[in-house]
Amino acid sequence: MNDTSLVSVQHLSRYYGNLTAVADVNFDLVQGEVLGFLGPNGAGKSTTMQIITGNLAPSVGHIRICGIDLLEHPKLAKAEIGYLPEQPPLYRDLSVDEYLRFCAQLNRISPDKIVTAVTQTKQRCGLEAVGKRLINNLSKGYQQRVGIAQAIIHSPSIVVLDEPTVGLDPIQIREIRSLIRELGKERGVILSTHILPEVQMTCDRVQIISNGRLVFSDYIANLNQQMDSTCLYLGLQRPPADDQLLAIEGVTEVEKLDDGRLRIHHACGDNPASRLAEQAVTQGWGLYELTPEFKTLEHIFVDITSSEEIDQMVGAK
Repeated sequence: MNDTSLVSVQHLSRYYGNLTAVADVNFDLVQGEVLGFLGPNGAGKSTTMQIITGNLAPSVGHIRICGIDLLEHPKLAKAEIGYLPEQPPLYRDLSVDEYLRFCAQLNRISPDKIVTAVTQTKQRCGLEAVGKRLINNLSKGYQQRVGIAQAIIHSPSIVVLDEPTVGLDPIQIREIRSLIRELGKERGVILSTHILPEVQMTCDRVQIISNGRLVFSDYIANLNQQMDSTCLYLGLQRPPADDQLLAIEGVTEVEKLDDGRLRIHHACGDNPASRLAEQAVTQGWGLYELTPEFKTLEHIFVDITSSEEIDQMVGAK
């Protein structure tokens, strides 16, 4: 285990009879990192989150929280975790202040420090103006903020957020993303979601789980490099023979698309767009489109999860 690891998960599996919900999952989380946990519905994301937070026992495997074995010393380990499940555990008939004081007591914050903890947490989560309001009367966005507040009121080392922006409007989503990034500066954050732009805009690293198995793990910075364009969409009214296009410096492959356009492949860092445009004008090819094709996280996600589903189907035969 890395000495700076806040979470270390080793050979984690969870079975329900003959059904394998999570299979041999391994990963670490370090301080100052926001880890995006992606996967299709039913892939095992929430099950993994429940096991990490001590709400569900693993069938096999070891989980260490800040160096503490979660199964051997659950109280000590859980004290280092703040958890926001997909459905926030809110008491809607309480005011925000009443609820947060209750959460502070649950997390064994000493009585003389509760007022300070509640005040600081409200400031951190933007709840100062709604402290006396009933939770039931708050907007969905503010209720999510209260859910995050209960997860961090005891200043845990690790914050686990399961689908924190589901059902929020665009402005609320931006505010919650900003809060998550701020939390990630001083803690370790695990963000479980199926909203791909959320991962790209919020996380430092992404992992993809499919059919209960961890099938992908990489840093966002590396993914951004992979997503640099190496193809161009080329639309020509009078397209030439492929040989003429391949003769243009930088063009490595010409692919005909069903809609009549061409996909021009080129090496990374050697974009032939200007040369193609010049030839199209000179030769009178009737250029009407020349745009880069960018690979997105969605493409990577679909490619990986689709291939996993095919492998599962083939293996079942």
